[in-house]
Amino acid sequence: MTPSLALQDIRVERTQWLEKALACDVFVTAPYAALVHLVQEILRDQPYDAVVQPITSRRKKLLICDMDSTMITVECIDELADFVGKKAEVSRITERAMNGELDFASALRERVALLKGLPESTLQQCYDERVKMTPGGKELVQTMRANGAHCVLVSGGFTFFTSRVAAALGFHEHFANELIIKDAVLTGQVKEPILGKEAKLAQLQAQCKKLGITAGEALAIGDGANDLPMLLAAGLGVAYHAKPMVRAQARAQISRCDLSALLYVQGYGA
Repeated sequence: MTPSLALQDIRVERTQWLEKALACDVFVTAPYAALVHLVQEILRDQPYDAVVQPITSRRKKLLICDMDSTMITVECIDELADFVGKKAEVSRITERAMNGELDFASALRERVALLKGLPESTLQQCYDERVKMTPGGKELVQTMRANGAHCVLVSGGFTFFTSRVAAALGFHEHFANELIIKDAVLTGQVKEPILGKEAKLAQLQAQCKKLGITAGEALAIGDGANDLPMLLAAGLGVAYHAKPMVRAQARAQISRCDLSALLYVQGYGA
């Protein structure tokens, strides 16, 4: 990346390896906004990720993350639908909602309705058999937590899954939607109000207020359209292996590396 920057008249002050041949800091002097666009262009076809950020407030005090397809590798609602033979139908709706083509709350109600009659026990079966943690996620959460950051999982998915994922990865708190269950069977309904993009942003703001920090001291991670307001409000909002419309708007993205890259982004070394 250094030669390309030099060709654009960007002065590279120094480089520093955080881990040899794996993660490197490149310190430059340039206007922030212009540099973000330039680096995105330079990296378009390159096999690595880079994040442009000011050196001040680099190490974040709040970590707030989406769950499905971010901290875990699957969409839980799609996997649940597979147990009733409707995964393809539900997955199509999920994809459109995450791309911002559908109203999230309406899309969630529509998908949950298709789960009506599913035994409650299937939730645990789905977690045990389908849910896999995203590589680097546990290291990210536990390293930040050990260094004093508050870690929050906030999802448009369901509390059944966020409670277990939060415990497995080391989050302090979790927030999500709650499925309505009666007589050990899913009713096809979800409790209102539905936690969507506005609630994710509100949770970021509430956590910052509680901690006595600014949004600039927060790291937010997500992949879908309902994460965008949260990503844009955070000091470092990262589109993680995200949908195209999210990548286009987020100021930072990780599209090739795993979640441990976000430790290097904050200056943590080997």
